[in-house]
Amino acid sequence: MPVATAVLEKLSVKGRAPKTGYARDLFSDGWGNVAGCDTRNFVLKRDLSSITWRSGETCMVATGRLVDPYTGKTINFVRGVKTSLAVQIDHVVAVSDAWQKGAQQITPKARYAFYNDPLNLLAVDGPTNSAKGDSDAATWLPPNKSFRCAYVARQVAVKAKYKLWVTAAEKAAIKGILAKCPKQPIPSA
Repeated sequence: MPVATAVLEKLSVKGRAPKTGYARDLFSDGWGNVAGCDTRNFVLKRDLSSITWRSGETCMVATGRLVDPYTGKTINFVRGVKTSLAVQIDHVVAVSDAWQKGAQQITPKARYAFYNDPLNLLAVDGPTNSAKGDSDAATWLPPNKSFRCAYVARQVAVKAKYKLWVTAAEKAAIKGILAKCPKQPIPSA
């Protein structure tokens, strides 16, 4: 399995392109389908423990426990209008960040794949995800410092897979994190 530092060196370094023409629905009109479930429930199933299913459903997570990688805190997820936002599905490489770093040049099919790719998705604390917004590694890192190596390695993997670039500041920030974990592997999903 390749290490993140080696893959990072292969990424192009360019400036951020304008956000002109960006719309989230240029990537997907909602969650796609992974292994017979919608992408959101697939990620919840992968990332939560102690899962219960909505009555009569095989792909609708009703409750579960998340050890949030971004904060390290444990969140008890309960599906509902007022409770579901406690756990959100984060695009590790934010959608608008991807647009400004090459996704405007890839096919609609590739943008759809990027949006629904489990490699680029993590179940995380909702408020922390909202605080991250569309930031890259130069402007936001998880508060949980023990997860930062895995986080930037995942960003590098996604950017390499979809042929997206990094800015000089972003590359420097990622290199700074990976200096503490030079053998950090690239995740596969």
